[in-house]
Amino acid sequence: MKKPSAKIREEIARLQDQLKQAETREAERIGRIALKAGLGDLEVEETDLQAAFEDLAKRFRAAKPAPNLREKRAAGGASSDTLLAPGAAQGNVSEA
Repeated sequence: MKKPSAKIREEIARLQDQLKQAETREAERIGRIALKAGLGDLEVEETDLQAAFEDLAKRFRAAKPAPNLREKRAAGGASSDTLLAPGAAQGNVSEA
C-alpha cells in the first residue's frame, strides 16, 4: 500500500531535522579543529578560507586511507613518524 502524502511529509521533516543535527555536529567538530590550529586568529577572507578547505579536502580524498592508530597498535605499534599526514616533514629537525 502506498504511503499517504501526510506520512511522507512527516518523514521528510524528520529527515531534514536529522540532517540539520548532523551538519551542526560536523560544523562544531571542524570549527574546534580549526580553532586549535589557530585559524580563529587569522584575518582571512571567507572565500580564501573556503578555497583552502576545498584544497585540503581534495588532498585527503586523494590520499590512500591509512589505518587508524588502534589498527597500527594492534599490528605491532606505530611511531610518531608513521602518524604524519602525507607530504608532512619526517625525520629529525635541527636548528642552525
